[in-house]
Amino acid sequence: MYQLKITEWFSAGHQLKGYHGKCEEMHGHNFKVELLVEGKKLDATGLMIDFKDLKEWLGEILEELDHKVLNQVPAFSRENPSSENIARYLFKKISPKLPRGVRLTEVWVWESENAGAAYRPDKA
Repeated sequence: MYQLKITEWFSAGHQLKGYHGKCEEMHGHNFKVELLVEGKKLDATGLMIDFKDLKEWLGEILEELDHKVLNQVPAFSRENPSSENIARYLFKKISPKLPRGVRLTEVWVWESENAGAAYRPDKA
């Protein structure tokens, strides 16, 4: 099994409604996003998937979030734009773009150097 990981960044503001603490107020982060994909086969050039393609797909999605108030992005109109929910959102947007034989296994969204959340599908 082969695994690849890419990392990108975006900046955005958000507030966690109903949190009952400082994070209920509007604040911002420089979010770090990590995607982990895996597959069993390599193509004729020795690649499972091109890093360039992964970065392009993720970049297109992050462009929708970058320098925005995430609470105003339609995807988060019914739920808080927490790191957990952002990770799930990115997972669901990227997965269909992947070629056959390559699957997204995990998305991490970091709010700081030492605080992040991951989403991976339920394997049950």
